[in-house]
Amino acid sequence: MVLFLDRMAQAATTKAAQVVFPELDDLRVAAAAKRLEAEGLCVPIGLSQVSDAQVAALVEARGMKESMARRLLGKPLYRAAAMVAAGEADAMVAGADSPTRRVIEAAAMAIGLDEGVETPSSFFVMLFPDGRELIFADCAVNVAPDAGQLADIARASARSAADLLGAARVAMLSFSTGTSGAGTSVDLVRVAAARAGFAGPVQADAALDPEIAAKKGAGAGDANVLIFPDLDAGNIAYKLCQELAGAQALGPFLQGFRRPVCDLSRGASVDDIVAATAVTVAMA
Repeated sequence: MVLFLDRMAQAATTKAAQVVFPELDDLRVAAAAKRLEAEGLCVPIGLSQVSDAQVAALVEARGMKESMARRLLGKPLYRAAAMVAAGEADAMVAGADSPTRRVIEAAAMAIGLDEGVETPSSFFVMLFPDGRELIFADCAVNVAPDAGQLADIARASARSAADLLGAARVAMLSFSTGTSGAGTSVDLVRVAAARAGFAGPVQADAALDPEIAAKKGAGAGDANVLIFPDLDAGNIAYKLCQELAGAQALGPFLQGFRRPVCDLSRGASVDDIVAATAVTVAMA
């Protein structure tokens, strides 16, 4: 578990990224910012004054009137996201005192989604005691994605895995592998997998165990990115891994945006914020 965080810290220290924290008045965020700066993991910055570049970012991205853009920039999350869009910051870390939907709204409005992505989503980095490192998605944002949204989640997760784990081996999970079962949820995963170009539908054991994968004709069985069919499955799975397998869950991290955005848990500790920021900077 330490190895992954060490790699993220090493990557972050090489970037000297400016990270905007719109909630620096929160004592946890302020303490984390001091640690991040002291350890050279990033250059923490607070909200700047509204700039012409921030206004232009909103006007150009959304075609809104300048007066409306300036009103939006009066809201901390929107201003922080606009700072990233305008190149005044490299990444945004928020959510300690804001609900996820507000962080997503601000990021979608100002930063926008990455090319080919229509659905913002989230992922957890799961670190297991045996040294395995996996990405689980989507465990925090999309409740019941349709096939197009599930394909978006898979593509964005593959990019995140390539950035953080060095490779992306994606499995789109179901209760059925290949053509062995049928049903609405299996069909949804099958369509999504075809659209995204990844393996699926596949059962979790076949996705992770080479011997089982060979028996079921399900590929290599070495997936490091698990895409769950809905939020019920994803959220339950990551919490079970925490409680029963002693896994450490880092996140949730937002994905699918043009620039890195981190949505902190409102219960995040100082250590959580430092770790989450290091991962976010590593993706910057």
